[in-house]
Amino acid sequence: MTKPSLPDLLHAAVSAVGGTERPGQVAMAEAVAEAIDDNSHLLVQAGTGTGKSLGYLVPALAQGERVVVATATLALQRQLVERDLPRTVDALHPQLRRRPQFAMLKGRSNYLCLHRLHEGVPQDEEEGLFDPFEAAAPTSKLGQDLMRLRDWSDETETGDRDDLTPGVSDRAWSQVSVSSRECLGASKCAYGAECFAEAARERAKLADVVVTNHALLAIDAIEGAPVLPEHEVLIVDEAHELVSRVTGVATGELTPGQVNRAVRRSAKLVDEKIADQLQTAAEGFERVMELALPGRLEEIPEDLAYALMALRDAARAVITALGSTRDRSVQDEDAVRKQAMASVETVHGVAERITQGSEYDVVWYERHEPRGGAAYRHSGASLRVAPLSVSGLLREKLFTERSVVLASATLKLGGDFNGVGASLGLAPEGTTGDDLPVWKGIDVGSPFDYPRQGILYVAKHLSRPARDGDRGDMLDELTELMQAAGGRTLGLFSSMRAAQQAAEELRTRVPELPILLQGEDTLGELIKNFAADPKTCLFGTLSLWQGVDVPGPSCQLVVMDKIPFPRPDDPLMSARQKAVEEAGGNGFMAVAATHAALLMAQGAGRLVRATGDRGVVAVLDPRLATARYGSYLKASLPDFWYTTDRNQVRKSLAAIDAASKAASV
Repeated sequence: MTKPSLPDLLHAAVSAVGGTERPGQVAMAEAVAEAIDDNSHLLVQAGTGTGKSLGYLVPALAQGERVVVATATLALQRQLVERDLPRTVDALHPQLRRRPQFAMLKGRSNYLCLHRLHEGVPQDEEEGLFDPFEAAAPTSKLGQDLMRLRDWSDETETGDRDDLTPGVSDRAWSQVSVSSRECLGASKCAYGAECFAEAARERAKLADVVVTNHALLAIDAIEGAPVLPEHEVLIVDEAHELVSRVTGVATGELTPGQVNRAVRRSAKLVDEKIADQLQTAAEGFERVMELALPGRLEEIPEDLAYALMALRDAARAVITALGSTRDRSVQDEDAVRKQAMASVETVHGVAERITQGSEYDVVWYERHEPRGGAAYRHSGASLRVAPLSVSGLLREKLFTERSVVLASATLKLGGDFNGVGASLGLAPEGTTGDDLPVWKGIDVGSPFDYPRQGILYVAKHLSRPARDGDRGDMLDELTELMQAAGGRTLGLFSSMRAAQQAAEELRTRVPELPILLQGEDTLGELIKNFAADPKTCLFGTLSLWQGVDVPGPSCQLVVMDKIPFPRPDDPLMSARQKAVEEAGGNGFMAVAATHAALLMAQGAGRLVRATGDRGVVAVLDPRLATARYGSYLKASLPDFWYTTDRNQVRKSLAAIDAASKAASV
């Protein structure tokens, strides 16, 4: 039987989802197929509108290999499982003569735990919900959420939190879910045969394509306990997020509240002397944390080192005792023990990691605003430890024994893939060596005509932004731009404080333009309301730089208040920058400029989402036009028409606004 051609398969799939075949999509599919055939690795930049999900799904399905697709956002996971994969599988079935199976797999805490639902939360006196269904008043929000969850458990086939609409609070969900460490295990649990998480794992084992998230991929790679089924091909979509997600999974944290919770959970299960030892160590740690000042700890202070060693040793003694003693007087003893063990093991692991010390780890104190709940009652400080770099980890764990395809609209920074490649543990493209992964980068472009559809405007005349300084001239500029655009503005700010100040000021200056502010409602509601009314503006910070997809006339001006360099006092970023400099490199360009370029490329990508979109990306930071690194940052952005002429931009915005109003009549 003749093997179906890739162009024929792609055409069938694109037709099935009602899309339009793009040259970039064809080029991407061919490159993905070649990488899978060669067992090599591919970085592919596919601009918005390329149709990149079909660009990798079709060649992957055609090859017949077991595939894992890891994405960063829930929206893309849903699109793949609910839309793209079902239609693609149906479309390819006549030519492939087989029907590939697919499944979604997430971390255990994303699934409803039937043991927790029916038996209640193991007792934790200070936090207090022994049986949340009895303790929570049915009329309270928590009580209503919990009753909804109980009813939903009889209807749902997946138990997946994201299938519950509308959703419930994190507090309510925490009462009916467990982490992998807290789970009793299917063989020991009375509800093991019905377990939603186990059912999801079984479906994944049988599937040809498993859709998961970056966090679970990181856990699978880092912790050595396989949670994903074996696979020959790994596709990482939204790959610009991967390093950040892996870093998050590899970061450990200790707070006084967390340690005290471990004390409470284990106290009734172990000998009093052992329990007292952990209590004493917890008190010593809390005293040290009360004096903690935010910042990196290049050397561990003596008092902290002593407190951590005491904590480590006491936690180890409790772990040993928990594994050897049984107390049948404790209700639901196995679940109580498992929860206690999970808490104490976390404390022991982080304390041991910091006391052992590693030149590859960064340790720092952070302070938080005091807020309610046991975890924050004692001290607003936390102690954190993160890897200086995850590149070596990724090179070793990700790029061996399988072909890896990394796809995103923003992987090419400053004109090449080497910056992102280095963060992933890849040597510069074309470098050869016995232990170096072979890879190539390809930019398949975008179907959009960026020079005709968008303008990049840099407000060169403004004063340079100073940290926490007054930026009256920036607010004047923003006011005029918003008025010229007739609203239609997505304001991307480098900090929440800056977004709040701008919203407060602009609401007074331009009351005719409604301004939505991140944090005043759910992100989904804010974006929906922003899209619904062209006069409405939306201001916010980090998640808006990457999470807004509003084609059409509601988003025709994207404003960045300043270049989003990491804060100079960010312990992890500054440590990474220093390490590059000590190795003879340019730390600022390798870390700070790369971080800013990635965010700016993502932010600028909010403007043009469809072929009919028109608008302006305005950067209210003169350094993009005047600083030496400005050309690197500009080269990372879409190829918009570039200007620093403020009058020209106002005329252009007014013309776009007038055209949009005329089209809507």
